Amino acid sequence: MADYTNPNALVSPERLAKHLDHVKVVDGSWYLPTMQRDPVAEFASAHIPGAVYFDIETIADQSSDLPHTLPSAEQFAEQVGALGISNNDPVVIYDGLGLFSSGRVWWMFKYFGHERVSILDGGFSRWQAEGHPVEDGATNPVPATYVATADANMVKALGDMRANIDNVAAQVLDARSAGRFNATEPEPRAGLRNGHIPGSFSLPVSDLTDPESKCVKSADALSSLFDDAGVDFGRPAITTCGSGVSACAVAFALHLMGKDDVAMYDGSWTEWGGRDDTPVAPPVAP
Repeated sequence: MADYTNPNALVSPERLAKHLDHVKVVDGSWYLPTMQRDPVAEFASAHIPGAVYFDIETIADQSSDLPHTLPSAEQFAEQVGALGISNNDPVVIYDGLGLFSSGRVWWMFKYFGHERVSILDGGFSRWQAEGHPVEDGATNPVPATYVATADANMVKALGDMRANIDNVAAQVLDARSAGRFNATEPEPRAGLRNGHIPGSFSLPVSDLTDPESKCVKSADALSSLFDDAGVDFGRPAITTCGSGVSACAVAFALHLMGKDDVAMYDGSWTEWGGRDDTPVAPPVAP
């Protein structure tokens, strides 16, 4: 059985429990409106001891009309420093679904130059299932100094995606469900067209993990999954989804397998499907 190319990007609950005092633990939970879950309330109710909550809605560009888009390097540095995290700290991120919004937080740390960042395999549910300790209430981290430097190669904008339809410089991988990709189920956000960016491939984020344990699938299983989706490891990739969250989980899985020439379309379907001047396949109205 093959192993991941970058195995240290994934941390087991057992390993984290042994090193809990030597890492910064981050709860990056976020949920779609249709899930009807409150991550802030859930964090206050129970979280890994010493964890801080990373709110992707707050650590975001507040001037954008799109949801939780990337903040500036200065804003990221200020808000992450306020969470008590410095550039030298190893960071372990988790969420309440296993591999969902934790991928977004992982990707943001990587985008702003943080190398020592990993994701908890199986998320908070596996941590609890294995009997590891939890605590409740607010956390009061000691502020730290953080310096952020953005990597422009890791993000794509609307103009880049328009150009890619013509030049096909990169393969586009869509992390939304197959139903949303194929326009057979509605979008969770009102006013968006149904379908996908022409030429893109469907790679649902839910396929990356075991449905029961929430753990990331083995390297062999991921390899087969990527092959079946049509992923060419010899070509650059752009990941996309509904609003730039689950797309980062796909980027994380690709990183596990050693593929790092991957960018993320930050506006994703909220931007593309919310316009009337972008091509959609299949062209189905809201």
